[in-house]
Amino acid sequence: MAGLFITFEGTEGSGKSTQIALTAEWLRSLGREVIMLREPGGTKLGEEIRHLLKHSDAGQGMTPEAELFLMNASRAQLVREVIRPAVVAGAVVLCDRFYDSTVAYQGHGRGLDLESVTEVTRIAVGDCDPDLTLLLEVPVQLSEARRAERAGGQSEAPDRFEQADREFFQRVEAGFRLIAAASPHRILPVDGSATSDAVQQMIRAAIQPRL
Repeated sequence: MAGLFITFEGTEGSGKSTQIALTAEWLRSLGREVIMLREPGGTKLGEEIRHLLKHSDAGQGMTPEAELFLMNASRAQLVREVIRPAVVAGAVVLCDRFYDSTVAYQGHGRGLDLESVTEVTRIAVGDCDPDLTLLLEVPVQLSEARRAERAGGQSEAPDRFEQADREFFQRVEAGFRLIAAASPHRILPVDGSATSDAVQQMIRAAIQPRL
């Protein structure tokens, strides 16, 4: 049975975590082995990098360039330690973010040169490209409302990315739209403002033919 590598993308508060969990439950009901991952993270090394990028005091004032290289260091480890072996073994890998987020956040959001971002990212992933990318799109106002609601239920402060201003997230959203337009064969935009059930049905319809 062929493996699949499926990534979920979108700005903060787009509903990725919820949809990944629902998708995993559905695929397991079909008898598929499912591995759920997140970026940055997914390995022991990657989780250490995740803490540095998102929560550590040492990460405050981090330059966009350092951010880019740390993201891809985590990704390089994840690809070789987990993603490639799992897909070869026939599993369905569901990943919360992958390289499209780096182009959107560090490229469009932080303003780094897109060609350089792509070059560094390609070194990290090699030939490991997703079979399908589901881009959950929500208006910036809804993203802000969901982030505020999420922050209200958390004991810890929002991470470095969640603290960015509206202009940053508007650049990220615009970046995702450009990325999707350039890769229509791989990236499927999904209306993340629809009900959870409706979003899940769209996701299943996209995945089913690939199983």
